[in-house]
Amino acid sequence: MKRRTFMISAAGTAAGMALMPRLAFAETGRIDWYTSSDTNVLDFWTNTVRPAFEAANPGVSINLVDGGDGAGIIAIAERAMAAKQSNADPQADFFEAGDALLPSGAIEAGIYTNIKEAGLSNYSKVNPLAIESDYSLPYRGSQVLLAYDTTKLAAADVPKNWDALVAWIKANPGQFVYNRPDKGGSGGNFVRRAIHQANGLDPSAFTVDNYTEEFGNEALGKTWALLQDIAPSLYDGGAYSSGNTQSIQLLAQGVVTMTPVWSDQVLQAIDQGVLPADTGLVQLQDLALAGGFTRSLVIENGTNRDAALKLADFILSEEIQSAILTELGGFPGVSWEYVSAELRERFADIVPTSIPTFPGGDWGPAINDGWYRNVAPNVDRNS
Repeated sequence: MKRRTFMISAAGTAAGMALMPRLAFAETGRIDWYTSSDTNVLDFWTNTVRPAFEAANPGVSINLVDGGDGAGIIAIAERAMAAKQSNADPQADFFEAGDALLPSGAIEAGIYTNIKEAGLSNYSKVNPLAIESDYSLPYRGSQVLLAYDTTKLAAADVPKNWDALVAWIKANPGQFVYNRPDKGGSGGNFVRRAIHQANGLDPSAFTVDNYTEEFGNEALGKTWALLQDIAPSLYDGGAYSSGNTQSIQLLAQGVVTMTPVWSDQVLQAIDQGVLPADTGLVQLQDLALAGGFTRSLVIENGTNRDAALKLADFILSEEIQSAILTELGGFPGVSWEYVSAELRERFADIVPTSIPTFPGGDWGPAINDGWYRNVAPNVDRNS
């Protein structure tokens, strides 16, 4: 599924297979660009990235195409694999968001460019914590933060580690809320931060293929105890919001003082006036809440591969990385030292010292099912 924005959740309406019949051949100097991201990202590229890149590279243009959801991008990649085998035009040069491991065998088939070895002048600036593969380029990120009402809570008193957060929640009953973990990533990643807390603050202990019922019961059982402990002190004596958006609405209405939020979503809410400009944002410093990066791919056998690599280098520039913060509400893909001093100071409280992730696979259903059974047994998961 596509990522979410604050005001609009855009589903993937244009499936990748629907793009397959396109017969026009790629034009020299026209980068055929595809995304599976939300409308706000397409707007960002339309209004910010494309005009700046085209102005800096006369004779080169970007053809922005909504590829639908992740399945649509995979379908276009499969088309590129077939085109490579027949020495044909794949009609694709750049994926704004993609996984170098998909479709299976894509790297071995040679359809993705090795970005690390491509000679990008800005590649050394990429945040090492964000690098997942030599074949993909992490250019923007998003992470779960804590947003708080500065009229009720002074910045000097904001909890900045898990134990302090728990102490604050208990000392301020009714003033903290998180959404049900299967209804949005802000609450889901708050629960995953509790899993890390209960299991030695070691994100590496959890991998996509190491879930077993025995290990799950042990690791998650300790987590449920932590969340049960704070449940009576939550909003409305143990209530949970229905999603990312409702958590922000409760904060905006002054109903709660603090809630977990996605970085891009809350920055957009502040920019749109949904939340006050002085809304506080903070990241836990003992171990941050989970997040992730969007990674771009360059098609190796694309007609305009060289131009696509210029684009890959361009989106790592200070101009675009700063715009990701100020206009898109995301995190930079480069290390924060390559962000302007003014922006580093402005976002000082949310600069992460770590960017932990949590695997999917069998862990997801186990977390959601276990949370409903053990932490919120009175909540109807279908409501």
